Amino acid sequence: MTYILLVAGRGSRLFPLTLKQPKSLYKLDGDTTVLQRMVRLIKKNDANATIVIVTGFMHETIEKEVEGVIFINNPFYGVTNSIASLWFARDYMDADNVCIINGDIVMEEKLMEQIICKQVIRPEILYDSSIRSNGDYNVQINNDTVLVMSKELDQYDGEYAGVTKLDRDSALRLRSVVENMVHEEMYDQWYENALVQMIFNYDFKLYYEDICNYKWTEVDCVSDMLLAKTIHLEEMQEK
Repeated sequence: MTYILLVAGRGSRLFPLTLKQPKSLYKLDGDTTVLQRMVRLIKKNDANATIVIVTGFMHETIEKEVEGVIFINNPFYGVTNSIASLWFARDYMDADNVCIINGDIVMEEKLMEQIICKQVIRPEILYDSSIRSNGDYNVQINNDTVLVMSKELDQYDGEYAGVTKLDRDSALRLRSVVENMVHEEMYDQWYENALVQMIFNYDFKLYYEDICNYKWTEVDCVSDMLLAKTIHLEEMQEK
C-alpha cells in the first residue's frame, strides 16, 4: 500500500509549543516522535509499504528524523491547506491501495494492524462514533456511507479520525478533484473537502470504519499530547 502522510502544517493551535518544532516531532518518549512511531508501525505491519511524507514547516528538520521514505516539500504551507500538500503528492495516488493519514495522529498498534494496514476493500474514512461533542472535523452518516464531513456540523455521528483509505479508482478520482480545486485557487481547503465535493457532485460512495473501540488521538492541544504519550507508553510497557 502507498501511505501519504501530511505533516506540512505549523501546528498553530499548539503555539507556543510548536513555534520552533513541528508537532509531528513531539517526543512520545526519549527516543520516539509522533512521526517516527507512525512510520515504524506502518513498516512493521506492511512489509511492502511505500511511505510518502509531505513536509512544509521546518522540513529539513523533519527529513532528518526517518529513513526509507519519500519526502515531498510543500513550500507554500504557510498560505495553503492540506489539499495543496496532497496535490504535491498526486503522482503517488495511482497505486492499487492508497492510505492518506494526517501526520499528527497517534494510534495503538492494534488499530494499525487490524484496519490501517489491511488491503482496501472499498473507499472509506475512519471515524469515532464515541465522540459526538467537541469534535474537530466531524462526520454524518447515512446507513453504510458518509453523508457529509465538515468542521461546521452542529449535529454529527462521530469525529473523523484523520485517515482515508482508497482503492485505485477512487484515489484517481480524488486526485482529479484535488487538481481541479487547486487550479481554481481553492488551495486553502482541507483535502477532505474534495471527498465531500465528490459525494455531493458525483454521488461518490464513501464508506466508513468506526474505530470507537480503539485508542487513538489527533494531537491538537496539550491534553491530546498527554493522551498520545499515554497510548505510546502503555503499549511499550505491555511489550
